[in-house]
Amino acid sequence: MPKSAKHLLIGSTETYSGKSATVLGLSYQLQQKGLDIAYGKPLGTCLTTSSGTLIEEDVQFIASSLNLAANRIAPTMLALDAVSVQKRLSGEDNNNYRQSLIQEYLQVTRGDLVLLEGPGNLTEGHLFDLSTLQVAEVLDAAVLLVNRYNSLLSLDALLAAKERVGDRLVGVVLNDIPPQELEMVETLVRPFLEQQGIAVLGTLPKNDLLRSVSVGELVNQLNAEVLCRSDRLDLMVESLAIGAMNVNAAVKYFRKRRNMAVVTGGDRVEIQQAALETSTQCLILTGQLPPPQFILSRAEELEIPILSVDLDTLTTVEIVDRTFGQVRVHEPIKVQCIRQLMNEHFDIERLLLKLGLSTAAALS
Repeated sequence: MPKSAKHLLIGSTETYSGKSATVLGLSYQLQQKGLDIAYGKPLGTCLTTSSGTLIEEDVQFIASSLNLAANRIAPTMLALDAVSVQKRLSGEDNNNYRQSLIQEYLQVTRGDLVLLEGPGNLTEGHLFDLSTLQVAEVLDAAVLLVNRYNSLLSLDALLAAKERVGDRLVGVVLNDIPPQELEMVETLVRPFLEQQGIAVLGTLPKNDLLRSVSVGELVNQLNAEVLCRSDRLDLMVESLAIGAMNVNAAVKYFRKRRNMAVVTGGDRVEIQQAALETSTQCLILTGQLPPPQFILSRAEELEIPILSVDLDTLTTVEIVDRTFGQVRVHEPIKVQCIRQLMNEHFDIERLLLKLGLSTAAALS
């Protein structure tokens, strides 16, 4: 009988910490080392329906990015949403998900290592026996936690997680570290965590490109009308600027920013003009007032999309801000970026050692 693959569960202490990005960077490194990798996300959160079949968007994207064969993609057990919770509470869903995990994950041969992407935090999915810790227990999986590092206050969540995950915790990745905090993380935070028995396997600096969103994503989130250059919705926006000041102040402000989306009123023609001549990836016009023809012509020429929204400026800014906070890595340029970051800042050899997977064994 073929030996069962090892399982590594990538979890996090809070949502949008960078689990998918970590999976993408890590799996690529493992493949480069000659390991036969499989991937699965037992609890689905980004599902779409195609021909009557539920498809997890992250699974689909990661599987295609890694060129995984169908037998190297483990199934998603459940879509976590209000409907599925209601069915569970009413007794309509009485599935034994622990048993399903055993059948789908343990009784199927899937290479050397199965990378599993956990839910948003350590408790999500508990109602279905599909939380990070429950899945790790059933599959005897090692756990790698990704933590979005904001400040020294981020340490509490990691110490509490260590207490809960125990010996299954092979290490942590500190992600999105602000530049001014990098030195402190290396000289103070890393040694402290190591003393607490928490292996710091990666320290990834904040990266504007990874935090960026495509103009197309902003169109979706804002339900915007595209007034020109609908062929350039792939442009990436790294920052947001609000054009509410006078034009001289706006020009100075815009010149300090790069790859921005500028939100301004449809009637603020001089601001629109200033924005087009700086590092702007798209103009978002509020108030449903069409810009004059010369603005549209200039935007066409410079290949800058102009969006029109039926929202006030404050609501528009709130939606764009939220979109930045929930950014995903589904663009090829981001995949390249995360691979490079993980290559430079993640200790793959130490992870392999902890998992008992020497690369020599993988290549033999």
